[in-house]
Amino acid sequence: MVRRVPSGTSCRHCAAVSGVDVTTSFARTLVDEWVRNGITAAVVSPGSRNTPLTLALVRDGRMRVDVVLDERSAGFRGLGIGLASGRPAIVCCTSGTAAVNLHPAVVEAHHARVPLLVCTADRPAELRDWGAGQTIDQAHLFGGAVRWFHDPGAPEVAGTASETNGRWRALAARAVAEAQGPPAGPVHLNLPFREPLVPTGSPLLDAPGRAPGGPWIRSTAPRVDPDPSEVDRLTTLVRDEPNGALVAGWGAGVSASVAQAFARAAGWPVIADPLSQLRTGSHAISTYEGLLRVESFAGAHRPELVVRIGAPVTSKIANAAFDGVPTVLVDPDAAWLDPQHTASERVRADGNALLAAVTAGLGATRGSAAWADEWIDAEQRARRALDTVLDESVACEGRIARDVSASISDGGALVVASSLPVRALEWSMAPRAGVSVLANRGANGIDGFVSTALGIAGAHDGPVVALCGDLCFLHDTNGLLDGGVLGGGRHDGSGRVPATFVVVDNSGGGIFAYLPQHDLAEFEPLFATPQSVDLVAVARAHGVRAERVDCAALGGLLREEPDATRVLVVPVDRVTAQRQHARAWEAVATAVA
Repeated sequence: MVRRVPSGTSCRHCAAVSGVDVTTSFARTLVDEWVRNGITAAVVSPGSRNTPLTLALVRDGRMRVDVVLDERSAGFRGLGIGLASGRPAIVCCTSGTAAVNLHPAVVEAHHARVPLLVCTADRPAELRDWGAGQTIDQAHLFGGAVRWFHDPGAPEVAGTASETNGRWRALAARAVAEAQGPPAGPVHLNLPFREPLVPTGSPLLDAPGRAPGGPWIRSTAPRVDPDPSEVDRLTTLVRDEPNGALVAGWGAGVSASVAQAFARAAGWPVIADPLSQLRTGSHAISTYEGLLRVESFAGAHRPELVVRIGAPVTSKIANAAFDGVPTVLVDPDAAWLDPQHTASERVRADGNALLAAVTAGLGATRGSAAWADEWIDAEQRARRALDTVLDESVACEGRIARDVSASISDGGALVVASSLPVRALEWSMAPRAGVSVLANRGANGIDGFVSTALGIAGAHDGPVVALCGDLCFLHDTNGLLDGGVLGGGRHDGSGRVPATFVVVDNSGGGIFAYLPQHDLAEFEPLFATPQSVDLVAVARAHGVRAERVDCAALGGLLREEPDATRVLVVPVDRVTAQRQHARAWEAVATAVA
């Protein structure tokens, strides 16, 4: 039933005057419009003030709704969904400090350009600054870390039903469009609700959306095609510099086939961080960390030009080796991903389109194969040397990362934590296709990792394996709490999605063994952060299958398809592992001498 409300109706108590349950109508309209805009998932944290939106999400029935107790975990769960799917998830929480706990996930989404739609419930204006419980200033709570902030005020019917419907639907459609960008990122809707917070049974303002099921406002993301003059100029640069390199970091956004075609045409190697999705193909160099540690090799193979797509690679060794090399930074959003200030120019263009156009421009005048062949030959020798050392019986982070990345089935996703795991993966992952490598590398924190991985698992069709350290795992064990799942999506019998966590248990902060802090007298208690927690017991206390496993058994276990979330804890002696990595670099140096 649609009840039209005449213009001039009192706004303050319009629900009582018009007889319409305005709060429920508002929430239902938002959810319907979000579905029309392609949103398929929501994460809610239980609370009172967000009851109208929570009920609307669940009762609509067309979204998968995860119920997560801890708002910080809920934020990262939503982040993981956006990271895997490219579509924003709705994250809904109550007011007060609950909203503040979403900040870490919002910051990561901002820097990593991941779509996210955060909806914080709030008290209406008449209760703010009057000592009402669970009431804080939530306006612009996340500062400049959001693409758009909006507080529409408490729901009201103003004008006709059609005008009100259009205003509400436009709000919902714009929130999705702003989150999807470009650049993609978080949007914050602060939604004040007046009591009653549960449906009153009064008529609803069920005004329809656009026929036949489309969004109220259809937004088309612009494709940033390269300017022909830019293509010609870059083609000339690449042709004139046969000893160049294509460097790819996270967020590269270029297909492997396009990158390889460019590399073959230019005669260049591809220095591919696993997070670029480009560590595959004949020209992909996976051992650059070890190769560039060899002074003679690094000196003889310093590129004359770098074309970089995405962020810098994780390796400080590689970034230092290329420091001062003229660098063309390609990014469709014109982001300043240049922490070392080495870029000589920035090109705002779709990376696929630009590299494909330059490849076509190079045509028959291809670069010399000798330069690329030297890199490829060194890669093959370094790969054999590195694998020989890692295949020894000692468990170390590099071996675990290599074996995990090699054992995931095609179509799967590897979620890797910041700190030592992402570096170990960069050191040791062999080139391969068929696996997506994802991480929270926008702000590079270890917080929220478990929740991010479970969000990815809920949105990814294939198997999901998450690789992290012991401290990272302990930092977000709340992410394992079973709050239930309503609606669609794959999940195990507990409500969790099936995912495998491989936890490297080196009894503390292993990354600091590779940093200057290692030589300080206070290293062990202050930086190594030693811990003796039984990680298997912690996981089991959360109702998750868990076991300690030997490094050699990982490959076989990961080739299984689990029907429930599980945790595999791999013990590693930190000192022994560090020595093993040093032997690996020595072996690479000998191999390419």
